[in-house]
Amino acid sequence: MPHLTVRVLEPQLQGNEAALIAALTDAVVDVYGEWARDVAVIHLDGVPAGRWGLRGKPVDEAPPAITFGIREAAFTRPDSREIAAKLTRTVTDAVAGVLGAHLRDTIAVEFVATPAGRTAVGGVIVDD
Repeated sequence: MPHLTVRVLEPQLQGNEAALIAALTDAVVDVYGEWARDVAVIHLDGVPAGRWGLRGKPVDEAPPAITFGIREAAFTRPDSREIAAKLTRTVTDAVAGVLGAHLRDTIAVEFVATPAGRTAVGGVIVDD
């Protein structure tokens, strides 16, 4: 299941939650197909004002940081580079579309690969 965590300053996030969740879900569906809509998980982590710093100082606006949890097996596919590139593009476009195009070039996307057998749902290890 695609799992995205987006860290963004609370003032930037406030009022944009539903639009951001919808846009990110649509971005995942654009890459994986409609089946992914039912399993995509989006977490929005709002960082309170004064708790995000750049260049040694708190900032009022910051580029969102996205962590994309993905199965390790996705990176062994022959088309893995293309999939990662498309996911990066669609997710970045989704966030920029909701929070502002001026942020686009600074939005960070990090893929975190999870090996088979290292995820559990409902108390049961998921192997495939």
